[in-house]
Amino acid sequence: MPSFRVVGPGRAGRSLAAALSAAGWESAGLLGRDDDPAAAAGGVDLLVLATPDAVIGGVAARVRPVPTTVVAHLSGATGLGVLDPHVLRASLHPLVSLPDAEVGARRLVGAWFAVAAAELSAMDLVNRLVDDLGGRSFPVADGDRVTYHAAAAVASNHLVALMGQVARLADAVGVPLEAYLDLAAGSLDNVRDVGPSAALTGPAARGDEETVDAHLAALPADESATYRALAAEARRLAGRPEPGPGT
Repeated sequence: MPSFRVVGPGRAGRSLAAALSAAGWESAGLLGRDDDPAAAAGGVDLLVLATPDAVIGGVAARVRPVPTTVVAHLSGATGLGVLDPHVLRASLHPLVSLPDAEVGARRLVGAWFAVAAAELSAMDLVNRLVDDLGGRSFPVADGDRVTYHAAAAVASNHLVALMGQVARLADAVGVPLEAYLDLAAGSLDNVRDVGPSAALTGPAARGDEETVDAHLAALPADESATYRALAAEARRLAGRPEPGPGT
């Protein structure tokens, strides 16, 4: 089985290390910020830079290149150029949230991965990694990575922030959040089954602006901006025009 080393023992690095070790890959250990990464590419097939995006380039520059070692980062928004001067460069972004190493290792099994590589041999190793984790992958070119990552932020981070608003409103009227979580889960199932447009329901989608106005009148002032913005998005998805003044 291939061997690997990880630079960056945070949630992502430890999650991937645990998942790969469980899949039979040979771990050469994890290096932290106090370790010298100069020889990190030696003696392994894959070196993973699981560091914050802002320091990937600096760390990569400190690693002595090994022509046969693939050097990969886990950033969703960063291209391959940051890994210069390494020849076998790759990126591997798991499209899954990793709250801690134990949960993260489980979630990486069967996950989606955004992949890219500068050389065929690097892509072959990345594809093997995905296959050994039982995952699925899709390519994302350097020029598309920021847009790809923005979509990931909307799908994960913004969704959590939205459920934070649901929690506040639910608490104000004494309704358990779990009831709304079941509703949200059903809506996501509908999106998976029939797509966003067909899954959309609700007053903004059907043109019931009286109900939208009633909602806005009932909401606290600091909650209305989010509701207005998402009602506008619901109209856009439904192909309905924005209501004019006085409607």
